[in-house]
Amino acid sequence: MGWSPAERSMASSLKGEKSSPNKRVELAIAGDLHDQWDGRDEELLRKLAPDGFLVVGDLSNGHPRIPRALARLPLPVACVLGNHDCGHDSTGERLRRQLQLLGDRHCGWGLRELRPPGVAVVGARPATAGGGYQLSKAVRAVYGAVELEESVHRIHAAAIAADPTLPLILLAHCGPVGLGSHAKDPCGRDWKLPSCDWGDQDLAMAIERIRRERALPLVVFGHMHHQLRRGGERITFARDSRGTMYLNAACAPRHGVDPQGRCLRHLSWVRLCGSGTVEQVSHRWYGLDGTLLYEQLLWPPSRP
Repeated sequence: MGWSPAERSMASSLKGEKSSPNKRVELAIAGDLHDQWDGRDEELLRKLAPDGFLVVGDLSNGHPRIPRALARLPLPVACVLGNHDCGHDSTGERLRRQLQLLGDRHCGWGLRELRPPGVAVVGARPATAGGGYQLSKAVRAVYGAVELEESVHRIHAAAIAADPTLPLILLAHCGPVGLGSHAKDPCGRDWKLPSCDWGDQDLAMAIERIRRERALPLVVFGHMHHQLRRGGERITFARDSRGTMYLNAACAPRHGVDPQGRCLRHLSWVRLCGSGTVEQVSHRWYGLDGTLLYEQLLWPPSRP
């Protein structure tokens, strides 16, 4: 399974085009993969044909297979690596190798403008494990001893450098602090008592600074798995008083089988209208043939 030469040629020829201001943009999002990505996922993407593909990290435990696969995809891709992508390697060599394979598809602490479809994606701190602000030995080996204020500055500067006519999405491995301190909240710690807010401090600070200068419709992240460690389901979507939406895409495991024995693949899905407003957000479970088997609509709110 894979992409035909014609499809690759078409994707290549479109790289310089700008999207129409009236065109809706469909984005597929893969939460924490944890090695669950194969040729059938690539074939599913080919069938669904989203305008872009976002990946929130934890591809595996530092192995190069999935970064190579993502680099082969002919559609626009933006990715930020997660804490598991360091592969328990304090030297940073595994992390560095994956960054090399992903190239400019990896947008940690940087900007990636996807043209088409016409979306600006800014990556937050790479390989974060949440819990405020801390850098692993692997991240320090690759990026240096980046302090909190420098991390905030990098995220903010990348966002302000983005084309102001494009809708802005922040792509992070862990979400920001401030979304709640209960275990079931989008970034709530569920694996240890007492529960607490396990979001990233630098991301929250950057969001506040960015919104003083431009609109921020959407923040996408993972890390905090939907199934809670002590049972129950996590709240995976929030919208604050200023209209910014927060989507936790970390459905893990993302491969499954339903009661009828049908293989399932999870993708989160976002639709932006031409003005850059978020029109729809959902979790979707597809069959291998591309049939949408189940959908959890997160936005807009369902009518009573």
